[in-house]
Amino acid sequence: MHDDDLVCLCFRVSKRKIVNFCRREQPAVASRISECLSAGTGCQWCVPYLKRLHEQVQQGESEPDLPVNPQEYAKQRAAYRRSGKRPAEGA
Repeated sequence: MHDDDLVCLCFRVSKRKIVNFCRREQPAVASRISECLSAGTGCQWCVPYLKRLHEQVQQGESEPDLPVNPQEYAKQRAAYRRSGKRPAEGA
């Protein structure tokens, strides 16, 4: 996923904004990322991805990343919104 790709599709929050928020604010828990333009508070599809980015920043990774194609990510989120279930491989 590129820096300007959206992680929170409900509130249109990019990976760049989330990573920068985590670096700047150093939230103790991932749930505080909701203070970054309400990321994770809509349909909650992105919550596991927010947690993953938070963990990567906390571990000092220089280039936090989500190994997912943005189009596939949006497609999986649409299926999640219809069914309420995440794909078997998880997030």
